[in-house]
Amino acid sequence: MKVTLIKSLIGCKKDQIATAHALGLKKVGDSSQQPDNAQTQGKIKKIGHLVEVSE
Repeated sequence: MKVTLIKSLIGCKKDQIATAHALGLKKVGDSSQQPDNAQTQGKIKKIGHLVEVSE
């Protein structure tokens, strides 16, 4: 699955920023390919309001 950061990390909690960095997302517009598994789903759920997911 492709995960894209669509909102800024400024003002987010430290754990949300760490989750975004763990997904390889640092700046708005960054994308990364991630496996479709439980760990990735949990990370996306935590920062779902900041990212866009496509298959």
